[in-house]
Amino acid sequence: MSIYDSCPELCDDAYRIRLIDPKDADDLLVVYGDRLALPFFNSDNCHGANFYCRTLHDVQENIKYWLIEYHENRAFVRFAVESVETGDVIGTLEIFKREADDYYDDCGILRIDLGTKYEQAEAIEDILNLVSVPFMTWFGCSKIATKAPIYAVERRAALANAGYVAKHHPLIGHDGTCYYDYWVMMRD
Repeated sequence: MSIYDSCPELCDDAYRIRLIDPKDADDLLVVYGDRLALPFFNSDNCHGANFYCRTLHDVQENIKYWLIEYHENRAFVRFAVESVETGDVIGTLEIFKREADDYYDDCGILRIDLGTKYEQAEAIEDILNLVSVPFMTWFGCSKIATKAPIYAVERRAALANAGYVAKHHPLIGHDGTCYYDYWVMMRD
């Protein structure tokens, strides 16, 4: 069964990872309305979008779009990252299998958008340890890649601790743009 037919969930003592839901909008306004979180969002190859949301309506429109891309276009899955302790949605994860003529062929591209409170090495490492292997299995890819620019010090530390390795290969966008700062975990 495809992940686009039935979206599984992951859960541990700290986080629940599940398909995004329209009811997540209020919590996600805190994430996507925070200018300090914006530089950590990966909008490579997203037609110029930066995902900053000024209003609840902006977040609601993003969620509608993400669910259309999941249910109708089967393009990617946008997961909510829910804190088990508080019940709040503290960010999102997006993943899709990329097929391309570059290093990132047969690769799950993972976007990690978290509130600034959770842009910490320990939280990011915990999330990566929860999702990396299942995501590779669910999407049938040989590796998973995520972006961490040089200023994302906490994120880069978490990636290294979770078994990801920095790559110098550019991800080539649909318009030929080269994107850098990707870290990769290979399937065992």
